[in-house]
Amino acid sequence: MASPDETRQVLQAYSAAWLAGDLDVVLGSYHDEIELHYMGNSPLAGTHAGRDAAFAALGQASLRTSRRLIAVEDVLVGESLGALIAVEDVGDPPRRVRRVLLYRVEDAKLRECWLFDEDQRFIDDLWSKGA
Repeated sequence: MASPDETRQVLQAYSAAWLAGDLDVVLGSYHDEIELHYMGNSPLAGTHAGRDAAFAALGQASLRTSRRLIAVEDVLVGESLGALIAVEDVGDPPRRVRRVLLYRVEDAKLRECWLFDEDQRFIDDLWSKGA
């Protein structure tokens, strides 16, 4: 388990790369055994384990939502987990949404992520298009 300081460093570096659009650093931030947990009832909901499955889900989520990061409002760190509060424009036409991404850091990488959306029904509708 990562220390709170390590978790904060990893999340700050990841969010800086995400804001800068540095895809190489963003993808390199993920642990080989990354697990993504998407909430809701869309075809993308559920757990995506391993880099191949996680990257496929990330790709589909981006494709289906035309998402664009606007800001990382805050980085929160506790004893075992950290979180980013992100604001993104999603959909066409774009709609601004706030998302909470909860992370567990292991080996200085993002090992596990849970995504919580402020309007899950809206995201489910977007993620169900083209399924």
